[in-house]
This record gives sequence, structure tokens and C-alpha cells, in this order.
Amino acid sequence: MKIEELSALEVSFNRLIETLLIKKAESEQFTVKLSSERSQFTRFNHAKVRQTGCVADGWIELTLMADQRSSVRQFPFTGNCELDWQLAYPALQELRDELILLPIDPYLVLPSGTNTSREIHSGNLLAAEVVVPSVLELVAELDFTGIYAGGIVIKAYGDSSGQKHWFATDSFTLDYSLFSASGQAVKGTFAGSNWDKSAYKAKISEGKKQLELLARTPKELPRGQYKTYFAPAAVADLLIMLSWGAISEADIQQGNSALAALSRQEKQLSTAFNLKENFQRGLVPRFNELGEMAAPELPVIEKGRLVNTLVNSRTAKEYQKTANGANGSETLRAPEVSPGNLVFEQILPRLDTGLYLSNLHYLNWSDRHTGRITGMTRYVCFWVENGEIIAPIENLRFDESLYRFWGENLVDLTTFQEFIPEVGTYESRQLGGSLVPGMLVEDFTYTL
Repeated sequence: MKIEELSALEVSFNRLIETLLIKKAESEQFTVKLSSERSQFTRFNHAKVRQTGCVADGWIELTLMADQRSSVRQFPFTGNCELDWQLAYPALQELRDELILLPIDPYLVLPSGTNTSREIHSGNLLAAEVVVPSVLELVAELDFTGIYAGGIVIKAYGDSSGQKHWFATDSFTLDYSLFSASGQAVKGTFAGSNWDKSAYKAKISEGKKQLELLARTPKELPRGQYKTYFAPAAVADLLIMLSWGAISEADIQQGNSALAALSRQEKQLSTAFNLKENFQRGLVPRFNELGEMAAPELPVIEKGRLVNTLVNSRTAKEYQKTANGANGSETLRAPEVSPGNLVFEQILPRLDTGLYLSNLHYLNWSDRHTGRITGMTRYVCFWVENGEIIAPIENLRFDESLYRFWGENLVDLTTFQEFIPEVGTYESRQLGGSLVPGMLVEDFTYTL
């Protein structure tokens, strides 16, 4: 997107806020959220283009509040001031008519404060016309399947109290798989704000080596407990589970949290395990749905102890807590797990005999209150003997507690971290991801 186009969108958004301030009644308050993008999407199958095109999309979410009630409308955002107001004004009228019919919300949080921010992160992305040759030149002879999504994503916020935020970032993700003749797959992701050909080449080169290992006869393992190395992508899969009923203060207060025992200090994780929210990388906005700004860094777990949960203003109001800028769902937005002492060259020797897992699949809570997670191994998972990869494994189901694999059974974390991006495109392109190391764990439990 050209600078002039980006500026025009910002001007139109600001004018929409100004017009709503003029039109609102004295008893009314409002919030306005913008989500917009200009993205190139290209799907690949068998190292050929299956579908390609550019998407220009944007929508506004208008929330109107009055008399301790609130209601929401969504409508398209074009960047044309006149057209956008023609959509916004009927939505405003509908909300006014609807509010009087709604019940009172005792925990409604009204916008307050005068926070403002403006962040624009420019990148060096592939031009639309060179996406295909740049992606396919290294995989022409492979069974390569995936999707490239790249361009600018905009998130913005404004409200009746005077808060205003603008966040725009250039980014891309390439979510892909390399398939063997037998149907086995090496899954990978490549993401960032600058296309780095040498880094992409290294990713594909590593994938080719793993394909060769997958060609070996798979080994079927009996259920039991095995020493296991989890690559960063697998660690990120486990970490995401903390956003599903664990790290939220509301879940803890309501008795639904997997970290309840940690919160009550009845249990402790390994002193080597440290988790924080790190917004300093500029990958996601710091502001939430109410325009509140999270701290640049928020420690969550330090040396195995829970030092902060994620608390939004609604939860804070209901349970008399202090809000810390969490989003409405109190989920991790910019998680980072600190590295440890395990160097790359020592992963297989320290594993010695056990499992090497690159990815996990179908994760869910099997018993949330005890922190037990179940799931399947998937993609590039190997049996290792005496520090040497022997064979790929048949899929295994596991069932294990986070109090064990991040607690007493955590051997070490790697000295390096990898950024595992969010690759979702449902409704809009997702931003951010997890910065995580790999980890080595004793006696991880496999049930089937």
C-alpha cells in the first residue's frame, strides 16, 4: 500500500470519530474499532499456483453505551469519508433504538482516559508479481503445498473519551508442507516483515533433510513414558493452551483455570520456566478493545511462579482486581518463553534415547483442573537412540500435565528461540505469534 493510501485511511478513520463525537447525545458514549488490510494471498499445491489474488478489506465495530447498557454493530470501512458515514449513521440509529430494549449490564466498562498512540512498522515484502517465483524457485521438484499471505494490516481505535490509537504493520507468513511419496509431511512456517531469501533457503534445505529421514520405515512404539525433545513449534502449540482457560483472571476467579493450583501456590513449575508478554517487538498493538495500553513487558510466570494473570477492566470491576491492559478474552497476545542452557548441537546427545517432536496436533484439555493436556504427535516426529535419529514414528496420543512437563520433568530449554507466527486468516489476517525455545522433558506420557 502506498503512503498516500495509508494516510487517506487514517484521515477517514479520524473524521469518523470526529463526526460521531458531534452526533452523540450527552448521555451516550462509544468505542470504534477498525480492522483493515491490503493483502496478497497465494495458495500452492504440488509446487504450482492453485489460487492467487489481492484482498482489500476493512470493517468498523461501533459500540454504543448509555444507561449502563451497550450494543454493537459492524459495517464495512472503505476509507471514503462520505461513504463510511453513510454506513455509520444508520448503525448509530439502530443502536439507539436497540439499547432501550436491553438489560442493564452491571459490569459494563465505559471508555476513560486520553491514551493515544501511533505506530507504523514498514517492511520489505515481496511485490505481488514476484511472490510466485520467489516461493517456488527452491521447491519446484518437491510436492510443496501452502499459502502465502502478505501485506499491510491496520488496527485502530477511537472513543468518546478522547482515546485514539493507530497501528499499521507490513508482514507476511508462509505456512507450508513438503510431502513425501508415501504421504508423510514436513510442516514449516516462514514469517516476518522482510523477505530474507537466505533464511528461506535454509528453511527449505532443513525440510529436505527431514523428508529424507521420513522415508525410513516408521517405528511403532508402545504406550508409556519417554524422554522427549519438543522443537519450538511444538512448544508454541502447548503454550497456546494457556489462552484456553488458564492464564485468564476471570477463569481463575470462576474456578475454571488450569493454573488455579499455581495461583494458590499449591504447586510450582520449574525455576527454569519463565513466561512474559513482550510487546516491545512491535508485532501486535499494545492497546485493547477499550483503548487501554498494556505495559511494554508483563511478567506472567517467573522462575516457575505465577506473578501475574491477564486482567481486563471488566474482570477487574467484577472481582475487585487491578486491570493490566489484557484484551476482552484475557488471552496471550505477545508471549515469550525465556531460553535455557541447551545448545543446538547437544539436543540429540542430551536426548540420548527417546522422541524428537517437531509439531503437535489436536490439543485439548483432558482435565483442565489438573492442567492435563491431550493431543497427537504430527509431522516430523522421530525415534532417537544413542543420540541418533533412527526412524519416524507412527502417530501417538499423549496425555500429560503441564505441572510435570513445565515442572519437575523439565530438563532444560534451548539457548535459541524461534518465532512461531499466527497464520490464521479467518475473517482477517492474524498478527503476532510466540517467541519460544525448544525444550527437553523427562518421562512424557503417551497413552495410545
